[in-house]
Parts: sequence; structure tokens; C-alpha cells
Amino acid sequence: MTLADAANLHTFVDAVRFIGDHPGFLATKAFEQLELSGAALLIALAVALPLGVVLGHLHRGSNIAIAASIIGRGLPSLVLIAAFLTLLGIGFVNNMVALAVLGSGPILTNSFDGVDRVDRDAVEAARGMGMTGLQILRRVELPLAIPLLFTGIRVAAVTIVATAPIAAIAGGGGLGDVIVNQASYRLSGVLGASLCVMLLSAAVFVALAGFQIAVTPRALRRTRVVGDPRTKETL
Repeated sequence: MTLADAANLHTFVDAVRFIGDHPGFLATKAFEQLELSGAALLIALAVALPLGVVLGHLHRGSNIAIAASIIGRGLPSLVLIAAFLTLLGIGFVNNMVALAVLGSGPILTNSFDGVDRVDRDAVEAARGMGMTGLQILRRVELPLAIPLLFTGIRVAAVTIVATAPIAAIAGGGGLGDVIVNQASYRLSGVLGASLCVMLLSAAVFVALAGFQIAVTPRALRRTRVVGDPRTKETL
């Protein structure tokens, strides 16, 4: 083992020790981050999910969905936070709106694709049975679109949680307060808080994956999304 490897291992051990020495403090910061991320996700869902579902049902607006995906992935979070500073000031609301914009892209794109790509034969069969457009959406398209809908929600949630520490720069709190303050918490604290962010993101991913399985119709549980959300593989 080289001296550099030994130093890296020592830093990692110190980070783990920092977590063990400050469980209550880090738990409080993690809760603050979850509170901010949850609020941002709810706003993104309230705006992007209905829009994507309606556009997918009408089979219109693919350009909007694609543009939302590109903008959501391409805009740096710091730029969004800075852009909202003059309107919303420093603090929770500014960071919440910026993170909501970040999470809207995957939700809008996947909700549109999920509904738009529902088997047309199933839709026509429902229409032949006398169902209205709203009934087709509620009873046929939405149940069949659940896998892709939740893929978008899961991607948005993990992205928001993993990005939320940046909000500490604009008074957002959370684990980012530790990560950006190496002078007070040293490198071990920065790395320890970063490990907590990783664990928090993984926990959110697993929780949403479990919820997705619970609400997905049994016949669709053997279908998963691989790579591009538009490409599905049956197990």
C-alpha cells in the first residue's frame, strides 16, 4: 500500500468515525434535506405529472416533453438558484423552486411517454366498450403507464435529494451545511456528510421502488425499464 492509499484510507476511516460521533446532528441535517427535497418533489409532481399525462393522452406535445428533459438535465442547479435570488431571496423557498425545476424534466418526459406509448389496441378496445376519454385514461392508460410514471418520479426524487446539498450555499440547510464548511468540520466531516447524502439517495430510491411494486398491477410487475426509459425489457 502506498502512502497515498494509506492517507485515503485514513480519511475514510475518519469520515466513518465522524458519522458515528455525530449521529443526532447528521440525522437532523438529513431530515432538513429530506424536508426540502420532499417539498420540491411535490411541486414538480403537481406541475409536471398532470401536464405529461394530459399531453400523452392527447398524443400531442412530444416536443414539450423532450425540451423539458433537455432543460432539466442541462441547467446547472446553481444557475437556477442564482436566477431565483432576486425574486425569492435566500432560503428555503428559493432552493425549493430551483430543485422543483430540476425534477420536473424526468417526471414530464416519462409521464408523457408512459401514457402516449400505451398499446393502441387496448385503447381502441376500451373505446369500443363505450368508455369515455376520461375513463380510458383512468382505467386503461394510467394503470399501464405506471412503470414509466414511477421511473420518472424515482429519477426526479433521487436527483433532487442528491443535488439538495448545493442549496446550502443559498441558506438551504441540510447536509450541505456540513459539506460546504470544511473549516468547521474538517475533511472528515465533509466526507462523512457526503456519505450520508449517498445513503439518503439510495434509501429514497429503494423506498420508491418498493412503493412502485406495490401500486403496479400484478401483470406488469415482470416488466422493467432498462437504460433509456423508452426501452423496456421483460424478465
